[in-house]
Amino acid sequence: MDFTFTEEQQAAVEAATAVFSKVAPDGVPSPALTPGAVAEDFDRPLWHKLAKADLLSLVLDPRHGGAGLDPVALCLVLRESAKVLARVPLLETGAAALTLRRYATSELCDELLPRVGCGELVLTVASSGRTGHDPAELAVEAREDGEDWILDGVQTAVPWAHTADLVLIPARTGDGRTVLALTPRLHDGVTLAEQVSTNGERYAEVSLEAVRLGDRDMLTADGAWEWLRDLLTTGVCALALGLGEGVLGMTSDYTAKREQFGFPVATFQAVAVQTADRYIDLRAMEATLWQAAWRLAASHPGATGGAGGPLPPAGDVAVAKIWASEGVRRVVQTAQHLHGGFGADVDYPLHRYHAWAKQLELSLGPAAAHEEALGDLLAAHPLA
Repeated sequence: MDFTFTEEQQAAVEAATAVFSKVAPDGVPSPALTPGAVAEDFDRPLWHKLAKADLLSLVLDPRHGGAGLDPVALCLVLRESAKVLARVPLLETGAAALTLRRYATSELCDELLPRVGCGELVLTVASSGRTGHDPAELAVEAREDGEDWILDGVQTAVPWAHTADLVLIPARTGDGRTVLALTPRLHDGVTLAEQVSTNGERYAEVSLEAVRLGDRDMLTADGAWEWLRDLLTTGVCALALGLGEGVLGMTSDYTAKREQFGFPVATFQAVAVQTADRYIDLRAMEATLWQAAWRLAASHPGATGGAGGPLPPAGDVAVAKIWASEGVRRVVQTAQHLHGGFGADVDYPLHRYHAWAKQLELSLGPAAAHEEALGDLLAAHPLA
């Protein structure tokens, strides 16, 4: 089996590296955040550079101006973005665009996706429940009213909601199905309340009161929400991997220069063992990430596998998120320990990486939630 990336995927990495190499942590030229500060917006100059480099259109069909690539390519770019903590809605817009490409009507795709690719239209997703798996967390209800749908409810912790143009919101129907509502931020009945995430980013509680949407704005196909949720979770794993690699690089540079008793601390056995363990964590995170991304790219919409057969892609996603959550936490904790007091200096970026790591660890469920989900999948699909 050939695990090398395609030429198109490698080209995406090269383009992403060229763009993000000029970005300092926290999306400079925007001012770096201080503890307790709240970001007002994403890094719009960087967003336009990504569009100019055709990185926002990677996953779009060629007829919409895209390269027609898959979730693997999106995760490769996300990995590079996390190394510098790029403050852009790349995960949410990319995942939403891929979901529209798979499940939306041709008319809706023709209208929206070319604008997404050129950076004109920003998408986000309301998906930040405790685990992303519990139906009770889908607090928005949808009901049909003739040719329209009416939405009522509240979705909490929605990233980039204050500046995104459209929010893709999962909602429950009366018969227990989950549908996706493509909701304009500026729409009658939609109100936003300020929230702040663990890493200091500006989130929103989105309230919907009798919000009326046309049928074309609803994605009602079976498996659409599940596929989007798995794609977002895999994207979080890619961000965690990139962040962890960035942090381990910072730690290696610091311990190679920091001297104790006349020797670089990197030469001490205890330090070498800890950094080697974290390197192993990152390689495990990487292997499970690409397995999950490949399964999502290869799966048909709504595919679940059969009894007695292999696990559905959700199983690989759960394994990847378990490793990402546990691994990124260990990486930043070791980095903090090896940097000593210097790691707590707010003028040094490590404290921001630590906050972002905690956010990614818990996003769409911590390791324990995905261990439980994996157990349920193994019970439902016993392996031969």
